[in-house]
Amino acid sequence: MADTCSNLDQVADVTPSSGGYEDCLRIGGEWVHLRLCMECGHVGCCDNSPKRHATTHFRDATHPIIQSYEPDKDWWYCYLDDLASLMDGAPSVENP
Repeated sequence: MADTCSNLDQVADVTPSSGGYEDCLRIGGEWVHLRLCMECGHVGCCDNSPKRHATTHFRDATHPIIQSYEPDKDWWYCYLDDLASLMDGAPSVENP
C-alpha cells in the first residue's frame, strides 16, 4: 500500500450523476452504501452491495479515486494506490 496518493491530479470539481445509483434504481436493485467518482461524478454502489458498481466503474473507466457518498463521511479511496484517507478541505457529502 502506498503512503500517499499519486493520482490526486485526476480529481475534478464533480457534480454527482444522481442522488442514488441510477443503474441499481433502473434494475430495481439495492445498495448498501454509495461512492462518488472524483473524476467524473459517477455514483456507484460499494463492494458490500450485490452489484459492486463503483469498482466496476473504476475497472471500466479507470478513474481511480472515489469519495464516500454518505452523509458525514469524508473519506476518499484510491484504487490504484490502495489508499484510504481523509482529505483536509475536501467537500463532504451532505444530502446524497
